[in-house]
Amino acid sequence: MKIVVVGTGYVGLVTGTCFAESGHEVACVDLDQGKIATLRGGGLPIYEPGLEELVRRNVKERRLSFTTSLSEAMEGAEVVFIAVGTPPGETGEADLRHVLSAAEDVGRAIRRYAVVVNKSTVPVGSAARVAEAIRQVNPAAEFDVVSNPEFLKEGAAIDDFTRPDRVVVGTSSERARAVMAELYAPFVRVEQPILFMDTRSAELTKYAANAMLATRISFMN
Repeated sequence: MKIVVVGTGYVGLVTGTCFAESGHEVACVDLDQGKIATLRGGGLPIYEPGLEELVRRNVKERRLSFTTSLSEAMEGAEVVFIAVGTPPGETGEADLRHVLSAAEDVGRAIRRYAVVVNKSTVPVGSAARVAEAIRQVNPAAEFDVVSNPEFLKEGAAIDDFTRPDRVVVGTSSERARAVMAELYAPFVRVEQPILFMDTRSAELTKYAANAMLATRISFMN
């Protein structure tokens, strides 16, 4: 498949690289020209054991590329991951400006059916807001929005992605479900199937997992 990942932070870079390693054509997009220049030069803006080798190999084999032009990257794209930051606001709520801005940019660039995957950590109901943002800029766009929260641990992110404890996919579209099932097929095992649910349940699952982790750490401390 042709995959676009919007955002080259921790989640976006690991996601794009692992999909490229499994044989897909992946274009990672970021507005930060300095970050893209670093990646094109063989450097990494983050440290994750084993990631640099994977990035260099997949760039060399032309499965992974980096660009600041979303419109160019979107040419022929079947799946688009939004993996931008959602920093907390002054009152603690997630700031969705980057997510919705990315959604609008994706909407303007869509030329064929695409599955738009929200990989960022977002509040319940954000998939609907992403869909609305796309429709506002491109009412004729053909797409489905999917929630696919990440469960990566720093220092073990590649192993977490390629041998996941769980893959959560939120969608009500059978077409999008089939695309996501094919995309994650190399990474899931019989005893660890993909957990399909509606988008709100998938979004809530991420917050529930974070809350459980925080609780466990509190008790250990």
